[in-house]
Amino acid sequence: MRLDDVRVLDLSRLLPGPYATQLLADLGATVLKIEEPADGDYARGMGTVGESGYGRIFEAVNRGKRSVALDLKDEAGREAFYELVEGADVVFETFRPGVAERLEIGRETLSRYNEELIYVSLSGYGRESPNAKRAGHDLNYAGASGLLDMTRPDADSKPTIPGYPVVDMASGLFSAFSIVSALLARELGSGGTRVDIAMTDVMLSFSQLFAGGALAGDAPRPGETMLTGKYPCYDVYRTADGRYLTLAALEPKFWNALCAAMDRPELAENHLSDDPAVRTAVRETLRDAFESKPLEAWLDEFEDVDTAVGGVFTLPEALDDPQTAARDMVVTESGAPPRLGFPARTPAAESVPTTVPDRGEHTEDALREAGLAPDEIERVLGRDRTE
Repeated sequence: MRLDDVRVLDLSRLLPGPYATQLLADLGATVLKIEEPADGDYARGMGTVGESGYGRIFEAVNRGKRSVALDLKDEAGREAFYELVEGADVVFETFRPGVAERLEIGRETLSRYNEELIYVSLSGYGRESPNAKRAGHDLNYAGASGLLDMTRPDADSKPTIPGYPVVDMASGLFSAFSIVSALLARELGSGGTRVDIAMTDVMLSFSQLFAGGALAGDAPRPGETMLTGKYPCYDVYRTADGRYLTLAALEPKFWNALCAAMDRPELAENHLSDDPAVRTAVRETLRDAFESKPLEAWLDEFEDVDTAVGGVFTLPEALDDPQTAARDMVVTESGAPPRLGFPARTPAAESVPTTVPDRGEHTEDALREAGLAPDEIERVLGRDRTE
């Protein structure tokens, strides 16, 4: 569904929060990015500089938003923010628990200005927990949730940092889902609400496949589960050119097709063997076979075979792949740098924003739309200019 009539006040910065509100903006929501007048979102100056003059991290998750510069530590800034709240549907913040209350922009305060407000808090460990006020980033939450432990090929190896910030992105996605759910619930009569999201909770939710066993005392160990390398049919193999191939033939039909295509029919009966020695022998056979040809040769050979085989591609290769093009995942528009599109084909995302805002670019317009008088706007803007 389109979110054209939804107005979001986004107090977040860096990656997980802005990714959440970017998804909402892609679906038509008006997102007012509330930034500090002096520095704004830290991501503006982080990493490689993009076409906008800001960091590519900032560009990636702030397209189409409107930037409003307000000093929320100042009375005039807060009063202006309260005016914006009156016409908003969602306030989304990623402060450490307690900070919003100290700034006098917590849920209880803002609900006095808008009873129907959906107030969403995203933090590392949630509003009420032993670790609530502990600092952290993606890697800390990946470690705390068990994900990092499971990235190792075996229990004696060092955990591997995931190539993408999985916790950040998953938390942003879950936040967007929660916001849309809360909006729907409000439409059905539930009124305004608070949503409290902990990034560690989100990543723990991703452990569904193993959590049941762990809770029953059967702790999963890296490299010893079906999806972490226990079986030869689900593994990564090196090819003759030093590239890597993915094999995920969990179903018998895929395994049997693979064995037939490789002319190794004797392996078929040892698909999911419980014998470690048998698994080692099968893995060595596959390893030797895959190292006999380059990756592209194998991909060509399996092109018409109904089995689960693929390549390990670099990100540039993935972006340039015909599959990516067929799904319109790379969007190129006149006058704008290429960007990733919305990851679902839906009429709601047929037109997504392309430009990123300068810090405070829309402050005056947004305050005027909220009903502030000219002298009130000048008071807010005047304070901004003196800092």
